[in-house]
Formats: sequence, C-alpha cells, structure tokens
Amino acid sequence: MLVPNFEKEVVGMSGNLKPYAINLTKDLDAAKDLLQETLLRALSNKDKFREGTNLKAWLFTIMKNIFINSYRRKVKRRTLVDTTDNLYYINSSGNAIRNKAEGNIMLEQMHRAIGDLSSDYRVPFMMHFKGFKYQEIANDLHLPLGTVKSRIFFARKELKKQLGVYAMDK
Repeated sequence: MLVPNFEKEVVGMSGNLKPYAINLTKDLDAAKDLLQETLLRALSNKDKFREGTNLKAWLFTIMKNIFINSYRRKVKRRTLVDTTDNLYYINSSGNAIRNKAEGNIMLEQMHRAIGDLSSDYRVPFMMHFKGFKYQEIANDLHLPLGTVKSRIFFARKELKKQLGVYAMDK
C-alpha cells in the first residue's frame, strides 16, 4: 500500500537521520554517504513500506543495517587468508614496521603542552583526565563546581589550540 507524499516525508526525515549517521560513522563525509544511501534505499523500496508503520523507525533501521553490512564488508576485505604451507609468510602484509617514533614525539609535545598550562587549569584537567568526577574535583580543590567545569573546558581549548597539528579531521 503506497503512502501519499512518501518521498517528501522520507527526504524530510534526513534532518533526524544525519546526527545518527554521524554518531555511527564518526566521520562527516562517511555520514553524508550513509545518509544518502539510506534515503536511496528507502525511496527505492517504498513498495515495502506499509501504511501505519513508524517511518522514522523504519529509516533508522535501514541506516543501521546499511552501516553494519558495510562494516562487515570492510572487515572481510581486510582479512588475510594464507594458503601457503610456509608459515613464515603468515600475516605478512608487506608494510614496514613502525617504530612508534611519531607517537613518542606527540606524547612529549602533549606532556609539554599540559605542563605549560597554568596550575589553575592543569590540576583540575589532570584530575578529570585521571577519572575524577567534576564534583570530586570541586570538593578536593575547594572550588565551585562551575569553576572546575570552566577550567577544564579552557584547558581543553588551550590544548586543542597548541596540539592542532595532530587534529584528526585534516
């Protein structure tokens, strides 16, 4: 049974679907692709939609299934199957072995950036980093809760500025 204005309603739901796609993929471009694929599947399978069904839930299910199937395909593609008798070649992908020097340099710069923070920001930030809750930090430092939250916020902001070279979205 066809639903009147089905296409318009499906496209209208894209605003609700986009945050979910971003949450699933953790990448804006991949989220846009996932959203587009979801809308395309929904529109091409409109004959399978039944009137009275929750359209939003139907679209979210389509998106989730597309994401899961895509993930499974990627994992399967990366799986190395070795059919040789010589076990020396098992798991050899031809890539060079990394010595983690880049990670050590980044870690040193991160420690330096944290050390450069004033103690007003560094102490609450490090306590939060170590797992303390905001209220616990406020009690330990005898500060108002709002002050603790703002100091941690400004510490993060400063660290992002100083360590922007390592940002993942470049």
